[in-house]
Amino acid sequence: MGDHKEQPLRVGAAVRRRRRALELTLAVVAERSGLSVPFLSQVENERARPSRSSLEKVADALRTTAVELLAAADPACSVDVVRLEGTEAPPLEPRMRSLVRGHHQMHASEFTGDHDAGREFQYRNDQLMYVADGGVEIEAEGRAYRLGRGDTLYLTGGVRHRWRATVAETRVVVVAVAEHIEAVQDRPRR
Repeated sequence: MGDHKEQPLRVGAAVRRRRRALELTLAVVAERSGLSVPFLSQVENERARPSRSSLEKVADALRTTAVELLAAADPACSVDVVRLEGTEAPPLEPRMRSLVRGHHQMHASEFTGDHDAGREFQYRNDQLMYVADGGVEIEAEGRAYRLGRGDTLYLTGGVRHRWRATVAETRVVVVAVAEHIEAVQDRPRR
């Protein structure tokens, strides 16, 4: 009662819109992402749900982020409840779920399990990382930070960083100002 939606998030239409806006073919996105054309077609037509890793590869190929694709998947609502779906993956299987649906000024995602430590991130706007369970090591601006349960790390927009789980079954919540928001002006680097 009062919930906006109870169905799973569908990202295929958002992927197709982004691909077409960039005037790319499925073949080009497949080449850039390392995924197959048939799989990408199934994603766009909602016949397959990409894993967190596959969605990140698609997002990179489309020069955006997985968070932006997820946000574009559903219309924004003023009040929305996002319920935890049944866990389809084993407890140690890495996964990501969006905690906010729609195109809002803020995005939040929950990452469970390990993360691709080699993948570097750089977001235009500020973000906050909160360790709900487990532990992580984050490398940002040439320094390493070890965070445990309950710790947070704030990153100013533009900071390049990468992170990895240091404890099995780690859960990290990332809250960020959306990429389409002009939240920061160019700041001088120290």
